[in-house]
Amino acid sequence: MLKSRRGLLAAGITAAVVGSIGVVSTLNAGAEQIPEAPTPAVAPADPAPATATEAAEAAPKLTPPAKLPWGERPGKIRTGRGGASSKSLKAAGLDAAAPDATGEEADEEYAPKGRSSRKSFLKSERTKVIPPTPPAVNAAADDPKVYFHYGVGSQAAVTEGAYANFSISKPALAKEDYHTLAELAVQKGDRENAQIVEVGWNVDRVVNGDDDPHLFVFHWVNGKGKCYNGCGFVQYSKNIRPGDTLPQDVTKRFGIQYFDNAWWIAYDSEWVGYFPASLWTVDFSKSELVQFFGEVASPSAKPCSDMGNGVEPLIKEVDKEPVPDPKAAKIGSVSYLNGPKVDLYVRPEGVHEKLEDRIYPPNKLSARTFSFSGPGAC
Repeated sequence: MLKSRRGLLAAGITAAVVGSIGVVSTLNAGAEQIPEAPTPAVAPADPAPATATEAAEAAPKLTPPAKLPWGERPGKIRTGRGGASSKSLKAAGLDAAAPDATGEEADEEYAPKGRSSRKSFLKSERTKVIPPTPPAVNAAADDPKVYFHYGVGSQAAVTEGAYANFSISKPALAKEDYHTLAELAVQKGDRENAQIVEVGWNVDRVVNGDDDPHLFVFHWVNGKGKCYNGCGFVQYSKNIRPGDTLPQDVTKRFGIQYFDNAWWIAYDSEWVGYFPASLWTVDFSKSELVQFFGEVASPSAKPCSDMGNGVEPLIKEVDKEPVPDPKAAKIGSVSYLNGPKVDLYVRPEGVHEKLEDRIYPPNKLSARTFSFSGPGAC
């Protein structure tokens, strides 16, 4: 959209210039041959920013805090060649790489996104988005339903941000499913009035075009989801940007911090960029709820996709008490910026009313750490 708008504007300016240059010479013409002086051409005024991204890019650029949320000074991450896979990044000990192709900023219907809170969660919604392999269920519907499943650790906490260590995996995403992801979210308000900023990693063929984990950012305004990796997000780093491929089977820090009228996003050793506070019409400078969770989006109430690394959080043996599986994906060492002592409330959520029927039950390991993975219903 942005390219076409700028292209039309440039074409209009070119036409005006050519039109004025194309007037015949009047040096030797008689008076009757000289046309009236044309009205001086006026350059078109710069159009008002058409999108949140244009408005954010037009504003003066901000400078991040001197230190990352976890107290370290920023340093350049180690990047791989463009198009490198998550497996090759892991093998080379690298932190990220640009994908083969980076998509344009997407509108709200580009890909569905779930939302969770202490009192409720987005259980399902209608979507016009079809995954690369259309689902067998609801296939005839113009707007099939997508179900959201979560494994959540949360706390009602007034903070200026939060961070944690995340297991980054390459979970199996069923061909008919939309995504599987893990994220950190800071939120003010609840349900239809929620203001939210999110960062995490996702496996999503619609958004990313492959089966590797990628860095993503997302935000909500008054309970309305915007879009992945854009819609007002301002890029800061020259090395890492939303949409980049991440290494698999590693643990990395993700963080969000409010500073200088913006919510800043941090990954590993760098500030990635920020969401300006001007994107919201209310004061959203502190959280009221902090959440960490895995999420699977599927056209089925019983999805086959993995969450996390697909390993169940508990080892269950006959006639023995279940014990934590150390191989399960974790979100750990949760910390807040100018907030209360961390004590996460961990629970599963999904379309099934009974706890025992829910597909991805997380397991609390401590006040600051929990495992959130599972193999799905298949």
